[in-house]
Amino acid sequence: MTFTLRWFGPDDPVTLDAIRQVPGVDGIVTALHDVPAGTAWAPAAVRERVGLLADHGFRWTVAESVPIPDAVKLGDPPRDEQVDAFRRSLRALADANVRVVCYNFMPVIDWFRSELHAPVGDGSTAMRYRQTDVDALDLASGLPRLAAWNRGFDGPELARRIDRFAERGPEGLRTALASFLADVVPVAEEVGIRLALHPDDPPWPILGIPRIAGTHDDLRWILALDDRAAHGLTFCTGALGALPDADLPAMATDLAQRIQFLHARNIRHEGERSFLETAHLRRDGDLNLPAVLDALLSTGFDGPIRPDHGRTLFGEPGLPGYGLVDRAIGLGYLRGVVEGRALRR
Repeated sequence: MTFTLRWFGPDDPVTLDAIRQVPGVDGIVTALHDVPAGTAWAPAAVRERVGLLADHGFRWTVAESVPIPDAVKLGDPPRDEQVDAFRRSLRALADANVRVVCYNFMPVIDWFRSELHAPVGDGSTAMRYRQTDVDALDLASGLPRLAAWNRGFDGPELARRIDRFAERGPEGLRTALASFLADVVPVAEEVGIRLALHPDDPPWPILGIPRIAGTHDDLRWILALDDRAAHGLTFCTGALGALPDADLPAMATDLAQRIQFLHARNIRHEGERSFLETAHLRRDGDLNLPAVLDALLSTGFDGPIRPDHGRTLFGEPGLPGYGLVDRAIGLGYLRGVVEGRALRR
């Protein structure tokens, strides 16, 4: 298993020099965040990022994410040009020996939280999703920037996008995903890239926008679209575990042969469609990360893992969920679980 940390590039308040001080980091998960969605990543820019990481002693392990514009999810022009840009990005990454690409098919708003600095109860803060807060949003005023992807919309633009996807519906979104995969999986297979679809986060419709990748059955259906190894999943415990009845170890066992990347995050359920992100430790949240790791390792999983969103501790700088301290603690915890398991066998 390869242990990694997410880094948002040269503008990230968390520096590579700081990440170097975290013991046990095998690689970096990053992306060319300055390149607009639908634009191909230039080979020179990819090589430059690989070189920058190498200068700090790191390997670029996972590209997260290569974004997919809404036109692709709607099947609207310029859909074909944007899919071709995605394919060219895959070729540029493969040429630079970046072999795992995380992406998602969430329309309009990507992953979403209603509060970025909710009090956890110990002096730290973390991100929260609370359905009552989302229901109370004044969408006519636009969408506030409530996620690290840091994108807002004004009211008219948001309304137009929501209406378009509501009209399209979940079946239309599934059709668009199937068409996208038919166009990109053969290229991924050709160049040796493993595509890792991230589940919807949270795994239910938001603001009337359909979601199609939030449950065990959803993921089975998506994997059945193409049985090639180049088409796989990012298994995100926090996203999938937001549904209280989700059996994460059973899901991990069932899907393990197609899981390319693991996001390990813990949450505490706070009611219907509401949760608070917590420390990664088993005692702090409702998700059993050691059981998920055991299920995956029992099937031979040896892919990359990263501690997902952490708390903000000690007033440190960083994007919400992406301060360094709690993610470093989480990486040490996850590594300890894996190494302790090995010792017991």
